[in-house]
Order: sequence, then C-alpha cells, then structure tokens
Amino acid sequence: MPLTSYDGLPRASASSLGIDPDRLIAFLDEVKAADLDLHGFMLHRHGHVVAEGWTWPVDPNEPRVLHSMAKSFTGCAIGLAIQEGLLNLDDRLVRFFPDEVPANADPRLADMTVEHLLTMRTGHASNTSGSVWRSISTSWIAEFFKIPLAYAPGSEYVYTSAASYMLSALINRVTGQTLHDYLKPRLFIPLDIYNETWDIGPDGVNPGGNGLTAPVSAALKLAVLHAQNGVWDGRQVLPAAWVQAATQPQGGPDSRYGYHWMMKPRPAFSALGVFVQMAAVYREHNATLVLVGGMKNSAEIVPFIERYFPAAFSEDCSVKPEADSRLEQRLASMAEQPLLVSDCPAPEDSIRVFVVAENGLGVRQLSFAFTGHVLTFELTDSQATHRLQIGIDHWLTGLTSMPGRALHHGYEFNHAQIVAGARWLDQKTLEMTWIYPQTAFRDRVKCVFEGNTVSLARTVNVNSAEREQEVLVGKRL
Repeated sequence: MPLTSYDGLPRASASSLGIDPDRLIAFLDEVKAADLDLHGFMLHRHGHVVAEGWTWPVDPNEPRVLHSMAKSFTGCAIGLAIQEGLLNLDDRLVRFFPDEVPANADPRLADMTVEHLLTMRTGHASNTSGSVWRSISTSWIAEFFKIPLAYAPGSEYVYTSAASYMLSALINRVTGQTLHDYLKPRLFIPLDIYNETWDIGPDGVNPGGNGLTAPVSAALKLAVLHAQNGVWDGRQVLPAAWVQAATQPQGGPDSRYGYHWMMKPRPAFSALGVFVQMAAVYREHNATLVLVGGMKNSAEIVPFIERYFPAAFSEDCSVKPEADSRLEQRLASMAEQPLLVSDCPAPEDSIRVFVVAENGLGVRQLSFAFTGHVLTFELTDSQATHRLQIGIDHWLTGLTSMPGRALHHGYEFNHAQIVAGARWLDQKTLEMTWIYPQTAFRDRVKCVFEGNTVSLARTVNVNSAEREQEVLVGKRL
C-alpha cells in the first residue's frame, strides 16, 4: 500500500470519481523517464483524495518547507483583513509605515497600494528572493523601502518576495498579530491544518512569501478551499468574491497572476513554490493536483502536467476498476528505498582527523570515525563542531545542524531531519548522500583520501544559486 497522509480527508478510488488511472500511471512514468525529481503526488476530486504517492524517504505527515506556496496563504490573510474592514485594496503602503520611508524616497513610492503588492506590480526592477533577506539581521521593512523603483507602481509585473513580506508586515500593523497568529483561527484550524510553523524575520514579521513549513496536505486543503469558492465543510471560510478575484488574472489583459496565485499550468491556477512545490486547481473539473519535488523550475514539469491534466478527468464509466490496482502498485513503487552498495571493501583504519586549509567557509577540521558500518562525521567551523552519523552501505535517520545555507536557498537547518548513507567507490573515494526529507534538497559529498590528505567536495541537487561548495582540502593529524 502507498504511504498515506493522515490529513482527515476521505479517500476514494480514481475510477470511481471519473479519473483514468492509466493516464496517471503514464504521467508518473514520463516524469520519471525525464529524470525529474518528484517527491510527492496528491490528486483530489469531488471531495476525495483519489491518488497519492511519496518518494522515499518523504513522509507526508511530516511538515515540509513549502517555499513560495506560502504566498497563497498570505493572500488569504489580506482577503480576510479586507472583509473585517482593516484594509482596502487601494490603501497606500506608506500610510502604514510613515517612520520607515526614507527622506529621499522616490515620489512614486507614495502611489504603491495593497493591490500593487498583491499583483506583484511594485515598480521594482527584479525579484528580491527570500534567500537574500534570510542572511540580513536588520529590519527587512527598511530593506524594502531601500529598493529603487524602476517603474511606476501598478504598471509592470515583476515577481518579488519582497511584496509578500510587506503584506505580512501590513497584517502585523493592522491586527497587532503576526500573519501566522492571525490566520491560525481563521484558516489553519478550520481546515484542520496543524504541525505548521512560520519563520519570523528581524521585524517580528513572518516572511509572507516563504518560510512556511507544513504538511503537504495543507497546500492541498488551501487549493481545495479555493476550488470550492472559499467553502469548507459547509462553512464560508474565505469570502467567495475574494476567492474569485484572487484566482483570476489581475493587473491587465496579459496578466498570468492573480492575488498571489499563478495562472498556470493551463487551464489551472496554482500556489507555486520554487523547486516545484505546486498545488494546481482545475475548478471546472472540481479537481486539485499537488506535486512537490526538487526540480530546477516548474517549466521542467509543466509540459507533462498539461499533457495529462485535465485530460485524465472525465465522467467515463467505462474505466475498469482493475486499473485502480495498477495505479496503487505504481504509487507504492515510488516509496521503494534505493540500494546503497560499496564497490569495494572499506579500508581498515577507523579514525581519520584532518586540519583543513584556509577556506571561505570557515571550516577548520574534518573528522571521520568508522565503527562497523557506521561513520561518525564531524565538521568543525568557527561556530561549532557539527556531527552526523552516516550508514555505510545502509541509511541512517537522524537530526543535523550541518551548515549549508549557501547550498539550500538561504535556509540554515537546525536540528533538521536527515537520512544519510555512504558507500566506497574505491579504496580512496567515499561518497556520502545527505537527504533532507522535509525539503527539496539532497547533498552529495565526495571525499577523496590521498596519502595524508583529503579533499571534500559537496554539491546539491537543486538550488537558486551555486550548487557546488568550495572544495575543502585537509592534512591528516
């Protein structure tokens, strides 16, 4: 049986709700053949989850970094605040932050409205990624007002997480609560979403555009809520008029963006995060598709999605139930654990400690302690000694605070879940694989031992910046 998310949603077979299981199998097979790193798949229709599959070692019941899917949650907060009379779409941003506006501010800044933030028409020339601001310990509100305007606000669409941050900051100003605290009783609890956390920036503000960690089913529920025009279990959780406005193009005839919802893939609208965290709503078919992965961008998988969705949806009763069994077997196969086998016997010596040559990462020492089929790896930098236990020819699950912000889209994972394994490629070369199952990231660390030296090269499967770290070179004590 496939691993199941304990999300409280009813289940049904695909064929019973007019979905062709063989089309879903073909979609999964083509995505795999294209070597796209799909971590999870959920399909919902007519009130039921009809298919789900999870690639080992992802657990759907554990929270996952949702990246920019957070923006669509933030949009909900603005809709609710407008309903409660706390905000208006045409409110000017500077009215709420008079002490933050620089004395030499561009005069056009005074024209920026709540709606301009929602539609990503701030007037900025380029995206301010959350990965940039996560390294800044001073006020991000101040950073926002430092960004020069290249266009008149409202005129040009330029996607930027800075806009979402300011929407979150607005919620703080008008409610006296963080975005997360404001949404908890109004959205998360009604949708039975728990086990979620939201980062806090230096202003005491949730980032808004990112930083939300929650079970993947949270994104599915948010999307289903919008497919149902804001109704959940018979209750109007979001204003229907807001949902309709948020999920259609805003800002001009050529727009593909609503109020923090993407108008893609055809003919759906989506909550979309980097590395393909996606919840796509096919409202006409009362269906929602959720994908999470570790891919370069959505352009890699969108052609496959558009080939099979909404084509897989029909009301054709000629689909035979035995096709559901084939789909169940295919989904279960996603969870198969890959083998980890060395190409040669492990060397005999049990402890190796190396002093690392000067480097830009601040790493001072590396230690490898082999005990049976377990490696205890330690990396000492200017901050601390970071320890990780790794299975040799098998996988070990644990927690880690191994540094790696630059490889992980600006995130520094503290006490993060990790699955780690290693194998010897030859007598000199040890290859470690570090999987962060609550994220899109998977690191490969290749260590080459030559006489009294070691070189350590670390790469990551996907990133918004460099995917390779500076190679560390150490001399054995």
